[in-house]
Amino acid sequence: MTPAARRTPPSQHAPELRAAARHLGRRRFLTVTGAAAALAFATNLPTAGAAAAAELDARKLTDDPFTLGVASGDPRPDSVLLWTRLAPAPYQPDSGLPQQRVTVHWEIAHDDRFRRVVRRGAATAHPEYHHAVHVEVEHLDADRVYYFRFRAGEWTSETGRTRTAPATRSRAAALTFAAVSCQAYHDGYFTAYRHLADEDIDVVFHLGDYIYEYAVNSAGGARAYTDRTLPDLFNRETVTLEDYRLRYALYKSDPDLRAAHAAHPFVVTWDDHEAENNYAGAIDEQGGPPEEFLLRRAGAYRAYWENQPLRRAQLPQGPDAQLYRRLGWGTLGQFDILDTRQYRSDQAYGDVAHVPGPETLDPARSITGATQERWLIDGWRRSHALWNVVPQQVVFSQRKFDLNPVSKVSMDAWDGYAASRARVLAGAEAAGVENLMILTGDVHVGYAFEIKRDFDDPGSRTVGTEIVATSVTSGRNGSEKPANWNTYMTANPHLKFYNGRRGYVTVSLDREAARSTFKTVDAVTTPGAALTTAASFTTEAGAPGLHPS
Repeated sequence: MTPAARRTPPSQHAPELRAAARHLGRRRFLTVTGAAAALAFATNLPTAGAAAAAELDARKLTDDPFTLGVASGDPRPDSVLLWTRLAPAPYQPDSGLPQQRVTVHWEIAHDDRFRRVVRRGAATAHPEYHHAVHVEVEHLDADRVYYFRFRAGEWTSETGRTRTAPATRSRAAALTFAAVSCQAYHDGYFTAYRHLADEDIDVVFHLGDYIYEYAVNSAGGARAYTDRTLPDLFNRETVTLEDYRLRYALYKSDPDLRAAHAAHPFVVTWDDHEAENNYAGAIDEQGGPPEEFLLRRAGAYRAYWENQPLRRAQLPQGPDAQLYRRLGWGTLGQFDILDTRQYRSDQAYGDVAHVPGPETLDPARSITGATQERWLIDGWRRSHALWNVVPQQVVFSQRKFDLNPVSKVSMDAWDGYAASRARVLAGAEAAGVENLMILTGDVHVGYAFEIKRDFDDPGSRTVGTEIVATSVTSGRNGSEKPANWNTYMTANPHLKFYNGRRGYVTVSLDREAARSTFKTVDAVTTPGAALTTAASFTTEAGAPGLHPS
């Protein structure tokens, strides 16, 4: 389906976006410089350097500026990214700070009491970036745990724990990571994160839907607060840069999420709700004017970078940001983090469940875009890793929805982009990838799939595994066996596990096997639920497949 084929309703975007789009015009907007100008026009962002002449004396900070906690991310053998954002009043648009830069001191140490500090320095929290701080600490030892903290004036942040990756060609023996996704604040408590903070793991992969654009009422939705009242400014859909910034402030003020970020380095990628549900490239959910949606996307991407532990290479330029990137764990694992939203073709057949057809099979359509697809396959050709892991967003394996001779499938997942999937699997085979693992979020359930060379042939060779992490909260409490459990398990013989509770997945890799463990809580609409192991599977190195363990 072409973008024009979607019905174009009257603009649903904020007046600021419509005005900015009209001011610049589509052709100019669709350039990086035009988009950046539109973003500034729509949000009253200071121009570059406007705040450089004014510095706030940090000693004048009367309230704790570290209300959103600390985080780290993208560990490399010799460096790690440290993050915080100053927000004495996080639920205000200005976060309680003037349009002045603030000097923030940081230090990283071998011990949590900071008796053996190995690096320290100062960074500037600029108002143009909503007083976010991103510090790329270099010249660290490989394969080592570190502790870090920030200081602004008389205030010191909580202590974060992070680590570096093993040396590039080292024969790393083991790695344990977690996969999480989909954390709608209004659907419940982030209890899973409290448990995740206590896990003995090396890194967390967040697979998207870190925030949701939907309104959050004064009681926090399903959280049903009785001890607090959230401001009305959250009770609307996020559209402008200010809206997205405030939504991150709400989410990141949650103590359980803060605890998980402080405990482990995160590697993040977005899905749709960081901007708008089921968008595809420059096309919004309703097929509105692309120039207006791209302006919204620019604000969403800007706020995402400001509030995540991402390096400067991921800083957006207007509505564009290169989020796909590659990380390694010695020769044990290579991680190719994908972005299946920014470059995809519009969903086929109006983005409703549909049987496969000419649109889903069209080789001109792509879920990754041609450049990212080549990058992925070329990376496999050069890989020296035993395990090649692909953290990404939407279900990769075939997932039939019914028992009809020709079943409907999702147009938003890889089923809707069958030619893309076929090219990626052919690329993995040509590159000699023996131990392929796809990590997925999005669908608010836990799945374990065996990836088939030909999904329509049950006897086809298994070429990899797909581990789908359930949501942290999205979908509220869920159930162990959703209503369609029998249908899905019958229609998809390569589906070996299906659970509808909330939680996360941990995966332990070593030289012999990968062990994937699905962990769930029985409720998120009330806090404090216990953690349960729902299932565990082993995949032997060199022998793709899932074996209950």
